Amino acid sequence: MENSNRVMERLEKGICYTTLALMALLPALGVLLRPLNIFIPYSRNLMIRFFLVSGLFAAMLTTKAKEHISIAMIQYIKAEKVKKALSRMTGLVSSFLITVMFWDSLSFIKYSFSGRTGGFVPDRFFAVAMPIAYAVIAFRFAVYSTGALGKEEETGSIKPYWKFFVPVLVLLLGSAAAFPAIVKFIWGFDSPEVFNAPMDFLYDFAYYARTPLIIFLILAAFSGAPIFTAIGGIALVMLQAAGGEPDVAPIQIYSALTDADLIAIPLFTLTGFFLSESKAGERLVATFRNLFNWIPGGMIIATVVICAFFTSFTGASGVTILALGGILYTILKEKLAYPEKFSIGLLTSVGCIGLLFPPSLPIILVGSTTNSILFFMEEPVNYTIIDFFLGGMIPGLILVAVMIVFGITVSVKVKIPVEPFSLKEAGKSIKGSFLEILLPFILIGGYFSGILSLVEVSAVSAIYVFIIEVLIHRDIKLKDVGKVFSKAVPIIGGVLSIIAMAKALSYAIIDSHLPENFALWMRTTVESKYVFLLLLNMALIVVGCLMDIFSAILVVLPLIVPLGQAYGIDPVHLGIIFIINLEVGFLTPPVGMNLFLASYRFKKPFTEICRFVLPFLAAQLAVVFLVTYVPWLSTALVALFK
Repeated sequence: MENSNRVMERLEKGICYTTLALMALLPALGVLLRPLNIFIPYSRNLMIRFFLVSGLFAAMLTTKAKEHISIAMIQYIKAEKVKKALSRMTGLVSSFLITVMFWDSLSFIKYSFSGRTGGFVPDRFFAVAMPIAYAVIAFRFAVYSTGALGKEEETGSIKPYWKFFVPVLVLLLGSAAAFPAIVKFIWGFDSPEVFNAPMDFLYDFAYYARTPLIIFLILAAFSGAPIFTAIGGIALVMLQAAGGEPDVAPIQIYSALTDADLIAIPLFTLTGFFLSESKAGERLVATFRNLFNWIPGGMIIATVVICAFFTSFTGASGVTILALGGILYTILKEKLAYPEKFSIGLLTSVGCIGLLFPPSLPIILVGSTTNSILFFMEEPVNYTIIDFFLGGMIPGLILVAVMIVFGITVSVKVKIPVEPFSLKEAGKSIKGSFLEILLPFILIGGYFSGILSLVEVSAVSAIYVFIIEVLIHRDIKLKDVGKVFSKAVPIIGGVLSIIAMAKALSYAIIDSHLPENFALWMRTTVESKYVFLLLLNMALIVVGCLMDIFSAILVVLPLIVPLGQAYGIDPVHLGIIFIINLEVGFLTPPVGMNLFLASYRFKKPFTEICRFVLPFLAAQLAVVFLVTYVPWLSTALVALFK
């Protein structure tokens, strides 16, 4: 049994890591061969199919590692028995829902790929990864929820029927709920009339019980169920209640995981992890310290710029706090004698400001999602992802400037000593980090000039950083490259799982005409555009407290975009408002995500972290209101480059 598990794990990792590597190699090689007028046949089609496979296998590995993104309000419960009961319940609910998705995806594959090929290989060959992944994920959720694979803390505390009967029962119940998909898979569109009654019962049940079912799934999400399963479950309920075919959700999932623009997400994530796992952070810290430490607050400038740089590539502020927090805290607190509360407050609050700069993954997602929603609404789509990047530049620079000014003010107040500028030391440190400093200039120049597409930029970044950190600086040994992939894959799998399910939920929401009806109700209830913006600020900060940024974009944005249209708010401006509010939500007590990560990283009580962050939170809130009520800040560069 143990040997078979090892073989399965190696196979999963092999397929996932190989497809991720090929996603980077193909476009990067294409860029090198382009001047010679040599083109790789079917490269784009193959990249898209590799994206599908890597996303699904990453989701399998993320499930195995128990690292799917969740709200996890369960952490506030002190009673261990209640925690364990909720954990088992949410695991079984997740298993039930993914079992339904497994059968739906089988039906989708059988009837949606006639004669289609991804290059020289039939599309169905790659799409089979969908039912395989969902079967494995459903099984793992069922088994892990019972502690049957040795995960239970108290050995022997799980009764035999929990280990075997309950998981099997849940998988069977999920299969029963997927009865329409099973019938369609076996008999097609002309199923025997004898099955009409049970199928009508399931559709009617979904219709009449849709509200309590959706409430139950929301409660399950707050109890610790992975967000992607709750989102997918709500999509299934809404689609079945509307009488949709069982393969509607898999169609949308397949569409999301074959969206060429989204290939950049896993590749930029890989780039960020190669940077964070190497000594790039130490080299950049040394460089910026030597460049700016001759002025008061010079290290603050270095801290803010470096954190923005790292977050722009990883798309996850938590990675920045965990990867750089220790290095920067040592310099600020121990070497430069900044007050402890200031040092921790600064490092916690600047972890997310890079989300407004290219190649920010949230901006890519906001741009792609906004355009999809406008397309579904039959509204004109006038902006590209480049426009959304441009929209974030000025607000991002203002946020950086505010943090720097704040830090310099404190530096002067507490009389932090300055160091004499040494041209020799500055030159030496620049030489050491020159290749990392060059990276954003290459990528931004290549993308904004139109020389490279978004996918090519992400591929070049991954290959470039691999060469720098593994082959040139040798911070990461070749044998340890797999470890970098293993740390990046849970982020990739967690995010892509949410994106896939959220695409299905977005379709269900738009198909139900909920956004238009909500926008109409809101427009009649709140006439003032500025009152609406204030309510939006408040709502998004709360959302930022409770959800990760990727979930929030894909679940909440479909409701917000129609409201923006109703109030005449520019889509780019709305997108930047959305992101900057969520950033502040990460810092908002009592449940801001960055507060928990900082408490873990700096080994300080959560309440102390909240107190340290408050001055920085106030400063960032001021920027939020400025960006919200001065649209020019988000639209000026877009208009300039149109």
